[in-house]
Amino acid sequence: MSRPPLLVVVLAAGQGTRMKSALPKVLHKVGGRSMLGHVLALAQGIGANALSVVVGPGMEAVRAEALAQAPGAKIHLQEQQRGTADAVLAARDALKAHNGDVLVLYADTPLLTADALERLRARLDDGAGICVLGFEAGDPMGYGRLLTEGSGFLSAIREEKDASPAERAVRLCNSGVMAFRLPDLLGVLSRIGNANAKGEYYLTDVVEIARAGGTRAAVVTGAEEDVLGVNSRDQLAVAESIFQRRARLAVMREGTTLIAPETVWLSFDTKLGRDVVIEPNVFFGPGVTVEDGTEIKANCHFERARIGKNARVGPFARLRPGADLGANVHVGNFVEVKNSTLGVGAKANHLSYIGDGTVGAGANIGAGTIFCNYDGFLKHRTEIGDGAFVGSNTSLVAPVKIGEGAYIGSGSVITKNVAPGALALGRSAQEERPGWAAKFRTMMAKRKAKPG
Repeated sequence: MSRPPLLVVVLAAGQGTRMKSALPKVLHKVGGRSMLGHVLALAQGIGANALSVVVGPGMEAVRAEALAQAPGAKIHLQEQQRGTADAVLAARDALKAHNGDVLVLYADTPLLTADALERLRARLDDGAGICVLGFEAGDPMGYGRLLTEGSGFLSAIREEKDASPAERAVRLCNSGVMAFRLPDLLGVLSRIGNANAKGEYYLTDVVEIARAGGTRAAVVTGAEEDVLGVNSRDQLAVAESIFQRRARLAVMREGTTLIAPETVWLSFDTKLGRDVVIEPNVFFGPGVTVEDGTEIKANCHFERARIGKNARVGPFARLRPGADLGANVHVGNFVEVKNSTLGVGAKANHLSYIGDGTVGAGANIGAGTIFCNYDGFLKHRTEIGDGAFVGSNTSLVAPVKIGEGAYIGSGSVITKNVAPGALALGRSAQEERPGWAAKFRTMMAKRKAKPG
């Protein structure tokens, strides 16, 4: 069945003073992405034909994030915080231009699922003009109550401050998420008044107004955690824990082994292949891909990096943005890689920094090797050819190229290009003085024993 076009209106005007933060509430992150970003991604994922974001005065950072996440979105300003109906009416121009379904979402509910929104629209398909997403609250205090009639349809939504004792006993609560298929939604919204305890224009009043005109209002229910609204740091932590539980379960179901799932932290876009094994205490920042068969050992940190098939990384390795590891690469303990490519089978097993470089296939980077990539003003690149061997405790002063199959002697400081197949040494000459150590110890013992 063909559905009407869909306009999604995302309300992001709330200041979130309980967050105690200079950062607007909806820009706080869950799983490495802003809460607003999660909601906009959801809206785009369900095929919204048009997208509007309502912001408050001075929220330029929110406006910028909305356009970064959804470049086609229209931004609308709610001048004063006068309630949710007033916020939706801030998108009046978009509502006028739209002929179809309207879905209202909130930018501080990052855990909402596409399945819940699909079920909302399915009830519109069944003839409802309004559908509300509800949930059975463990503790309903503070939530609006969904009041239903004998037929199961919604008769009203009552905010707690305006509810009678009997209505407050209802545990079916309003998430705020609503779907509309009304020919005159703007007209209905314009009839909402503010005769309530807060003196605000409640979007929830649309139910009684529309029903008086013969419109049916329906309810679908979802899990309470799906509609968790984040208004404080502790609620942000709860949202993060739910996100992580879901993400861990999803990657395990797709073929990744997490030895201690509760210690592995994933981002919204983490991609893990099949037969990847991840040991405890591994953190995946945004933009990380790990291909099939790779082993990630304990206590690693990754961000905006790619790890090829059958690689072995860690323990205690760090991959920074731009790290790109080929198949069968070994990156070991206390190795840091940044903006560098390691070719197939390359190895850097111990205590090295590889920054702004290219390491050829099969090359070996010895323990303590440093890519000296920064001169205090600019970054420079180091290029190491296929099969080259870099001895331990080597400093490669960029820009520099090490040819294919070349050898670098341990303890060298390399400042010039090295030809393929050559041996390069950059050490001071070793000097040895026979008997010096015994004479030195005798002298120092006498000096130490001398009074005063």
